[in-house]
Amino acid sequence: MNAPAAKPVAASSPHVMNTYARVPIALSHGQGCRVWDINGKEYLDALAGIAVNTLGHNHPKLVPALQEQVARLIHTSNYYHVPLQETLAKKLVELSGMKNVFFCNTGLEANEAVLKLARKYGHDKGIANPQVVVYERAFHGRSIATLSATGNEKIQKGFGPLVPGFIRVPLNDIEALKKATAHNPDVVAVFFETIQGEGGINPMRGDYLRAVRALCTERDWLLCIDEVQCGMGRTGKWFAHQWAGIVPDVVALAKGLGSGVPIGAVVAGPKAADIFQPGNHGTTFGGNPLAMRAGVETLRIMEEDGLLQRAEQMGRYLGERLHAALDSHPGVKEIRAQGLMIGVELAKPCGVLIGRAAEVGLLISVTADSVIRLLPPLIITQAEIDELLARLLPLVRDFLAEA
Repeated sequence: MNAPAAKPVAASSPHVMNTYARVPIALSHGQGCRVWDINGKEYLDALAGIAVNTLGHNHPKLVPALQEQVARLIHTSNYYHVPLQETLAKKLVELSGMKNVFFCNTGLEANEAVLKLARKYGHDKGIANPQVVVYERAFHGRSIATLSATGNEKIQKGFGPLVPGFIRVPLNDIEALKKATAHNPDVVAVFFETIQGEGGINPMRGDYLRAVRALCTERDWLLCIDEVQCGMGRTGKWFAHQWAGIVPDVVALAKGLGSGVPIGAVVAGPKAADIFQPGNHGTTFGGNPLAMRAGVETLRIMEEDGLLQRAEQMGRYLGERLHAALDSHPGVKEIRAQGLMIGVELAKPCGVLIGRAAEVGLLISVTADSVIRLLPPLIITQAEIDELLARLLPLVRDFLAEA
């Protein structure tokens, strides 16, 4: 019997803005670390919705909780108390060692709130034109303020004039930071990703993080960290900065916090906890009961199932296998990995590998033009990692062999 004809996937959607260069597949459903398209083809998910689907797909503990919440209450308004906000905030405070939380919907919104916090912190100190230190190759979002803080001219092009008030420095160079801010009384904060995601999986070193923490304390600046992609257990600790043993003043979270339900959060320490007062900031959808239930259940399941330990162990295994297979290849510049946040930098642009990987049943991404980015769900098993490598490595070798 002949197999049923595949359903074609349109190259574009006439009623949806053309903002994405999409792979020509449409996904239908998922289970664990696997998804299926509308034609029934199976894929191993090594992207997790860009570090969003912490618990994979159709998790047997998460789905019933969300179904129960949908039947109970989806949205109210922040005119009223939302008890689940306090439940989730208390847990995030406990895990971070900080003081309180503001809830929003996305990483962009969380980062925008961080920048507003930093500016108001400066104004409250009498600084008329507060300035924030940001980093080369950073990515914080696509609103005008977060785009201005981002270190990528390619995605900034066409959206000027950008917002002023940013000082840009290179990664992991404390002397460059000191030089760029010397004799500048208007600096109020330093803002960075512990591990740059869109910028190419570029980590901040532990000694550098500790030096920045000390400098912020010395100069009375806010230490603000974007953990939207690298946080929520992805590296084997709740927050990637915890590997350096530091506590920041502000942390932005999103992505993996809700396992697919949109959620963002700004966690503040004592220095930043009371900067916002009623009327200073807000959101319609942020902190609604459905998103809060998703966050509460995600953290509960992560603890019950030991997913931080799994992320560290599986990340180490995947990293070691990648090093063993590719370190000697002249077309591979570097492999950067911490937990299940992994980048394989090639010597030439490799965006074509996204489509080629999909053809062999593997979902990956390419960032910074030449970095293969792997962000699988934290539930991934060793057998699934072996399968991932069996599909990925031949593609990489064949691609690098091309003229």
